[in-house]
Amino acid sequence: MIASRYLLPGGGERFIALVAGISVGVVMLSVALLVVVMSVMNGFRAELFDKIVGLNGHAIVQAYGGKLENWEDVLEQVRATEGVVEASPLIEQPLLTTFNGRAVAILVRGNTDDDIAALADKVIMGNISDLKSGASNVAIGVRLAQDIGARVGDTITIINPQGRSTPFGTVPRQIGYKVSAIFEVGIYDYDQTFVMMPMEDAQTLLLIGDSIGMIEVTVTDPDRVGDIIAPIEKSLVGKAVISDWKTINSALFEAIQVERVVMFFALSFIVLVAAFNILSSLVMLARAKTRDIAIMRTMGATRRSILKIFVTTGFTVGTIGTVAGLILGFVILFFREPIVSFFAWVTGQELWDPEVRFLSTLPARTDPWEVAGIVALALILSFLATLYPAFKAANTDPVQVLRYE
Repeated sequence: MIASRYLLPGGGERFIALVAGISVGVVMLSVALLVVVMSVMNGFRAELFDKIVGLNGHAIVQAYGGKLENWEDVLEQVRATEGVVEASPLIEQPLLTTFNGRAVAILVRGNTDDDIAALADKVIMGNISDLKSGASNVAIGVRLAQDIGARVGDTITIINPQGRSTPFGTVPRQIGYKVSAIFEVGIYDYDQTFVMMPMEDAQTLLLIGDSIGMIEVTVTDPDRVGDIIAPIEKSLVGKAVISDWKTINSALFEAIQVERVVMFFALSFIVLVAAFNILSSLVMLARAKTRDIAIMRTMGATRRSILKIFVTTGFTVGTIGTVAGLILGFVILFFREPIVSFFAWVTGQELWDPEVRFLSTLPARTDPWEVAGIVALALILSFLATLYPAFKAANTDPVQVLRYE
């Protein structure tokens, strides 16, 4: 009861109430910032991982020289390996495409019919089912379509510099393909360069016969991909090299992990500042309530009772700020896209540039354990901040105080 009265000091102690209100606000903002930043960082990593692995699998078996002969036997061997969920042949080759006088670099991907069908949910225009072997149809990324000005139904020309040899030298191979679908993976680089076609068409375009470039592998546990593919790696020594998603994208994911740790460490200092605000407000409150403390002591209140009053007062401030911060953080996460659009409109700057951020939208994925850690951090620091002023108030000597009243 006394602690609840001290949370709203009287008219002569409005400054103390102001400092306590600031403490609540700082705790709220620090908790909200931690929840938002960590959720966005988690979402960025998870979304990036899902999209990259969704196209490239968890590991790639790539032949020396770019051509994997007798790939059917290797494919069966990979599929029979324990822990491997799926393995698919794949052709991937950087080439050039032209349309209406514009030439850009592309990455041609030859996929199986099943892999092409799995791209159906990414299609924003056209029909992915039109990609049949021998039909000379392709699907292109949305950014690539914007760069060259191509639409569904247009015919683009793909150029393979390694063409056929003639008496006049090597003539680049140029083949026209109809754009039957435009897709958006969500990763800027992929949407800007990828051109999908059936594997047989890619073999014809690249003049590689029945060989393929690589085999993409999907495993049961991405974090154990190295252990799962180890037997395959031993059997293919000298024939092919195996790279997992950790190796291929190691720099990117390590940078994200380091950034997560640094951001959490930096934003935790804001919670520490909030704790110091609670401490300062309780110190002022204890000084303002010195006479009240002395009277309560003379009426029989123990030091432990005084200690509990001030600990409860300060801890309540921290709890209110923490709960308010959680609510604010989840509200910001829910409306994150409109908020980003609003600030982009106000500042006139592109705050989420897909060219820099890789992803087209701002992702977020909240980890309940991280939220629990943030709450625990805020409450523990709030509790620790109450101890000094609470002990100071509990050790007040009523005789000394009342002597001068």
